[in-house]
Amino acid sequence: MIRKLLRRVFRRDPVTATALRSIEPAIIPVAQHGITRDRISPASRRVCGTLQEAGFKAFVVGGAVRDLIAGITPKDYDVATDATPDQVRELFRRSRIIGRRFRIVHVMSGPETIEVSTFRASQSEDTNTDEHGRILADNVWGSQAEDATRRDFTINALYYDPSSETVIDYHHGVGDLKQKTLRMIGDPVTRYREDPVRMLRAVRMAAKLGLVIDPAARKPILELAELLENVPPARLFDEMLKLLTSGHAVACLKQLREEGLHTGLLPLLDVILQQPMGERFVWLALENTDDRVRAGKPVSPGFLFATLLWHEALASWEARKARGEPSQAALFDAMSEVLEQQAEKLAITRKISADIKEIWALQPRFERRAGKAPHRLLEQPRYRAGYDFLRLRALSGEVPMELADWWNDFADANPDSRETMLVPDRDGAAKKRRRRRRKPGGGADGAASGTE
Repeated sequence: MIRKLLRRVFRRDPVTATALRSIEPAIIPVAQHGITRDRISPASRRVCGTLQEAGFKAFVVGGAVRDLIAGITPKDYDVATDATPDQVRELFRRSRIIGRRFRIVHVMSGPETIEVSTFRASQSEDTNTDEHGRILADNVWGSQAEDATRRDFTINALYYDPSSETVIDYHHGVGDLKQKTLRMIGDPVTRYREDPVRMLRAVRMAAKLGLVIDPAARKPILELAELLENVPPARLFDEMLKLLTSGHAVACLKQLREEGLHTGLLPLLDVILQQPMGERFVWLALENTDDRVRAGKPVSPGFLFATLLWHEALASWEARKARGEPSQAALFDAMSEVLEQQAEKLAITRKISADIKEIWALQPRFERRAGKAPHRLLEQPRYRAGYDFLRLRALSGEVPMELADWWNDFADANPDSRETMLVPDRDGAAKKRRRRRRKPGGGADGAASGTE
């Protein structure tokens, strides 16, 4: 029965909204799912409580419920309600309505921001889509059953009610999660066309939760990967950043390669990973990122993208120097070239681009270990990021480990010891100063005679 209804939904059958309201979800008690109200964030409890006291339905929804059942601490909490954005806005003083494609409300509570969305209606013939089927505007409100059907995967269509501590499950999401299966709600081809980013989310969630993508959901991914070209670069960048900072970046990228999606995301990634030295460098960087995320340490997007794109910048830099361009100018031209190429696919922000350039620009300076140059480099605000980048290069075999070790020791040494550690340039940087050639008639006498 449910399958028939879903098929009708994605044919945009006008009778589906009424039919969906009659679907009875599974009501799962706390004894089975294990989520007590004290396990969800205080802010999400307050938001749900305020909405329910005002006479609205309100539930913690999606990823937070999924992660709690899977034994993972959620990064953030979303709430779904039958209140409209304007009604939500009236209830919370510290809130704002955002979004154009789908209007939502951000409710600020202490350090937390809770994203509150209104139940979405089923699609109809009036739904605004592009020629590929991607939804461009989605501000028609509906019932909870319709909202559940509009969600992408069964494990994300879960609603937790803090007041009763029950999970409302319309599409066997809890069962799929326990069976380690990632299953799409509705026809996968249609759902990917509605929002191509779902293909990336499928890979990310499968890697993060150790799930097997259902064959029906996996098969169309490679065929439809080109649809990612129609996704706004800013949204693609946000999704890529989530993937790379999920704590499972290595598993995600390996799965992206298996699904054939990496060429649609980072066009240069194939080239990088085909270089033996570049491949080791990238995987070391991603393993380092995963370790930091799992340890609860901060991750710099600028550093991360600098590692992913470094070997393309390096190849361009070397090619320019081989053509006779000055080294410093060649490096800056190479940096600009690589980042401009990426901007066509990923809307890397100016702040992150600036961080990438600073890290790259420091690398040649680590080669200079004579005179005042090492002391000046230690004073640079981005020195630590530049050094961490250098150490990754050393671990991958790109530069001698001795160079990274020297800088580590130099940074820790006292001022007197640093002077004894300086290393003359290989070509004899302790060059004797050339004597200035005196102008004819120069010197004290010449100066004096010139005044007469």
